[in-house]
Amino acid sequence: MPYLSVGAENSGTIDIYYEDHGDGQPVVLIHGFPLSGAAWEKQVTALVAAGYRTIAYDRRGFGRSSQPVGGYEYDVFATDLAELLTVLDLRDVLLIGHSMGTGEVTRYLARFGSERIDKVVLISPIPPYLLKKSDNPDGVDQAVFDQIKAAIHADRYAYQTQFLHDFYNLDQNLGKRVSEEVVRASWNVAVDASPIGTMACVDAWLTDFRSDVAAIDVPALIIQGDADRILPFPATGQRLAEAIPDCQLIVIENGPHGIPWTHADEINRELLTFLK
Repeated sequence: MPYLSVGAENSGTIDIYYEDHGDGQPVVLIHGFPLSGAAWEKQVTALVAAGYRTIAYDRRGFGRSSQPVGGYEYDVFATDLAELLTVLDLRDVLLIGHSMGTGEVTRYLARFGSERIDKVVLISPIPPYLLKKSDNPDGVDQAVFDQIKAAIHADRYAYQTQFLHDFYNLDQNLGKRVSEEVVRASWNVAVDASPIGTMACVDAWLTDFRSDVAAIDVPALIIQGDADRILPFPATGQRLAEAIPDCQLIVIENGPHGIPWTHADEINRELLTFLK
């Protein structure tokens, strides 16, 4: 089980857990909140079989990575990603993010450029900017995020139950596209995450990526479900596609936020077509 050290906190190191499988052009997968790199199970299998070297890692605070008290903002997340690419000396990278992971992709390109990157895929994206402001009238009211933080503070375990309900649209998909066992496994990963990091990520969601989007100078693919209850398509993927010149947009009919699992066949087909 490989780990990458990206810093220190008091007497311990801050380590990022990653898995590195297969041979060929490297694909780096960045998971969404509140899961881990294991959420890419169905994509890793397909990518390795198609001849790609596939690397999935756990964001700091989540999965098997360290749980420091700080660093839960996108400048740090992007630096963690840059360290992984540098230490493994990955080039011609196919960079794929889901949900929060699309923020790392966007901020990485803005801060570090595209020298190592061939193409990017943004699934259920968080850019360009979620928060409602006078210059961003299509965003979400601050009160919504305040309520989320209050719910996490009151009962983080109950919050994750409700979050995952909307993540997978369980009222429509349970027993059809996602099993109770998958939901239970997702909940276990979610509640095992850092309590501090879980709360801090809510503030990270409000990062303004509008200027970062201009740095996406490689071919991009956006995939999102039109039934996404976590990051509604009109406020995120639709606007993002309009802002990226070299971009393809795929909309998954009735797709929830967690489409890498619920619609894995469709996602994998689009990924492999685009990556080739």
